[in-house]
Amino acid sequence: MPVAEGLSSEAAPPEWTLCYTSVFADRDGEGRFMADRSVEIVRTTRETDVRLMLNIDGSGRSEVKSGVGFLDHMLELFSRHSLMDLNVFCRGDLHVDAHHTTEDIGICLGQAYDRALGDRSGIRRYGSIILPMDEALVTCAVDLGGRPYWEWDVSFPTSKVGDFDTELVADFWQAVTTHARMNLHVWLHKGRNSHHIAEAVFKGVARAMMAACEIDPRVQGVPSTKGGL
Repeated sequence: MPVAEGLSSEAAPPEWTLCYTSVFADRDGEGRFMADRSVEIVRTTRETDVRLMLNIDGSGRSEVKSGVGFLDHMLELFSRHSLMDLNVFCRGDLHVDAHHTTEDIGICLGQAYDRALGDRSGIRRYGSIILPMDEALVTCAVDLGGRPYWEWDVSFPTSKVGDFDTELVADFWQAVTTHARMNLHVWLHKGRNSHHIAEAVFKGVARAMMAACEIDPRVQGVPSTKGGL
């Protein structure tokens, strides 16, 4: 992978335990879906080098090395609770801050969903959950309808969790939403611990995405009366 201008080349991308090619699940002659919906995204700018691999039909395995510890933790639990396999390697300008790294990984994750879902035939399309994390309680709702819309009503009682800026949680999910061409609504009902709030959001979106991406054998074609998404 090429090294972005101004970024260190000391850390080489790891040898991934999971390696996917871009392929969209298709139906066989009996209407059953075949092949994994998996994709690799590579994004190189002057600010970051990102390599991301997503398998929607996975088992929740992950390998994440973003250089931002709290973000690694959130992405690992997102993978686990969505039951999607996720590999992320990022070399970013962390001497500035974690903004570019966090947002660019969000862009790549959104692009991965958009490409892996193809024309979105056969999916349930919608997913939602009310999810508790100790004292924190969030609602997350997803529509994979092909149009980006982001509604966010989450506030954090502290500006940081460790050295991670909590405002970056919103930036991450806005980037995912835009590039996945999906609707995402997230509401925080209550919560006093910033770590718990962020974790509830990532777990909640994971569960909502798992439901929305699920193949429904009763769905013929795209789940829309328009005939396309």
